Amino acid sequence: MTIFGVFRYAPEDGKARFVDYQLDVPRGTTVLDCLLKIKHEMDGSLSFRYSCRSAICGSCAMTIDGTNRLACKTQVSTLGRVVKVEPLTGYPVIKDLIVDMDLFWRQYTSIKPYLIYRSSPPEGEWTQSPEERRILEEPSTCIMCGACSSSCPVIWTDERYLGPAALLKVWRFVADSRDEAEEERLGMINNEFGVWRCHTIFRCVDSCPKEINPTEAIEHLRRAAVRHSIRGLFRRK
Repeated sequence: MTIFGVFRYAPEDGKARFVDYQLDVPRGTTVLDCLLKIKHEMDGSLSFRYSCRSAICGSCAMTIDGTNRLACKTQVSTLGRVVKVEPLTGYPVIKDLIVDMDLFWRQYTSIKPYLIYRSSPPEGEWTQSPEERRILEEPSTCIMCGACSSSCPVIWTDERYLGPAALLKVWRFVADSRDEAEEERLGMINNEFGVWRCHTIFRCVDSCPKEINPTEAIEHLRRAAVRHSIRGLFRRK
């Protein structure tokens, strides 16, 4: 028997609390399976997000036993007899396990997450070498679940900080051989609310369900920003 302590919050009464649900959990069962069982068989008012159930969409990200995880990927057998389930930290709670991700998406859209090119694109496919594609492999794997940004203490105290997810995406485009906006992108992040605000705590690395290293991407951006600044000094001279 496993006890799930699930965070509950209803906007109409403004009260937050934990409610315990006891379930028999067969081996191979995920936390999302259990939440669905609770909703369908025990308490239909429980609210949470989910979609693909395959660790692809990122919509079921939540805090499970103090760590940000995907509910659809987390096996109950890897947890204890009592499992604590909460919404992602750092974002306003809408209801139960559903949070308002508006800040996260504002940070993401602000960095222009698309290819920018000044010259004419090729008539056919825009090819890359295996090495050029390999550089993009890890940052392109990000599913935008928000687990990394939610775990970042800097974002908790200052919403102006872009955060690890947005900065990872900046690196994804700076490193892309097809993108022609490196100067513009580095200008976005070479400031006190960009790469220099990261305290290198590594919580974003620990919480990523796709095993991506946003801190490493931020370090790449820091080096690129310094090189760009040095080149600018020489040009002015």
